Amino acid sequence: MRIRHLRLPKDRIGVAIGSRGEIKEEIEHRTGTKLTLESKTGEAVIKSDEENPMGVLTAQDILTAIGRGFSPSRAFRLFDDDVYLEIIDITAYTGRSDKARDRLKGRIIGEGGKTRRLIEEVTGASLSVYGKTVAMIGTPEQLGVVREAVHMLLRGIPHSAVYRFLERKRREIKKEVKLWRS
Repeated sequence: MRIRHLRLPKDRIGVAIGSRGEIKEEIEHRTGTKLTLESKTGEAVIKSDEENPMGVLTAQDILTAIGRGFSPSRAFRLFDDDVYLEIIDITAYTGRSDKARDRLKGRIIGEGGKTRRLIEEVTGASLSVYGKTVAMIGTPEQLGVVREAVHMLLRGIPHSAVYRFLERKRREIKKEVKLWRS
């Protein structure tokens, strides 16, 4: 038997369960695992009787993604073999300063969500800014572009330079797709 323990923010446990338990059931069904989610403590336990280590790891990634602010539908992209979750700790750039952390979170989200939306549109990846982290879901290629854009923003590079970087990447992606189709 394989068992994994993780802790989710208490306010995200309900999201991981679903209004009628449908999210929890879907994760269990598609990964071959049994989940125990405790709303009072935020503790999640993933068990698998099968020799299915990938099911346990996939369930762990999906629960972690939901815990980092993703909707279940976005987290379910992690069922695909070539899609991964990556998390950047903002405190590596801010230390313990709540004010600095909030400022950097605002830089990544952008006014009215513009920056986050642009990153998602250009790359096709999903991005969530929650708590002290920035989480990303995408293919390795998508994550490479998102990671670079987020690190640029966290280092204080002007938004205009980050937007130019993203537009350049968009052109490169279109060019590669055009070559691939011909």
